[in-house]
Amino acid sequence: MDGSQGGIGEGPLDPASVRRFLSDNPQFLTGDDGLLAELGLKVAAGGNVVEFAPAAMARVHAAHQREATQRQHLEETARANFSAQAQTHGAVVDLLDARNHSDLARRVDELARQRFGLAAGVIALETEAHPPAGWRMLVEGQVDMILGGSQRLARMGFAPTALGLFGEGSEAIASMAMVRMAIWEPSRQGLLAFGSTDPEGFTEDMGTELVAFLARVVERTAERWPLL
Repeated sequence: MDGSQGGIGEGPLDPASVRRFLSDNPQFLTGDDGLLAELGLKVAAGGNVVEFAPAAMARVHAAHQREATQRQHLEETARANFSAQAQTHGAVVDLLDARNHSDLARRVDELARQRFGLAAGVIALETEAHPPAGWRMLVEGQVDMILGGSQRLARMGFAPTALGLFGEGSEAIASMAMVRMAIWEPSRQGLLAFGSTDPEGFTEDMGTELVAFLARVVERTAERWPLL
């Protein structure tokens, strides 16, 4: 095509030039069935109006449905995150009200069950003597073994080596969230662990921020009282 046809010259195309060309040469579009099909358009009865073809309308509808589904998913995720954060903040208040180590362990298990709908919440400590009442006893190096290495601070998902943390209820545990703790000075290695009966309750791709936050609260609260 050249300038004599209304034209689009050799320079860069701009919307105004294309529109002017199509206005001057309507048959360029209406007479090209291949181009119409590629654009998802068709010529209506009478030959003067170009409208969306059914297939194109279907694609637009499908795109709209995908967008609506994605938006709904984002909204549901945002609500779930907000709810989890609100429950975590409430849990912090409960933990800070603990009167001793035994009460702290009881509160961890209680908030796991009542606030988060989990099967159990556990505090465990590496020690050669007896741990505080209600805490689980671990031998030296067991935290590293459960987490999968000395450099790992947390682990999400199912870990067979951690089932012992949950005592008699271990058979029902299908996934765990565990965070390393260091309590007192010199530091003693410990774990804050939550267990779920749902295999998808905790998965490896989940973030650990909220569980780690609770672990820091448990650490600071436990340090109020000496380890006897």
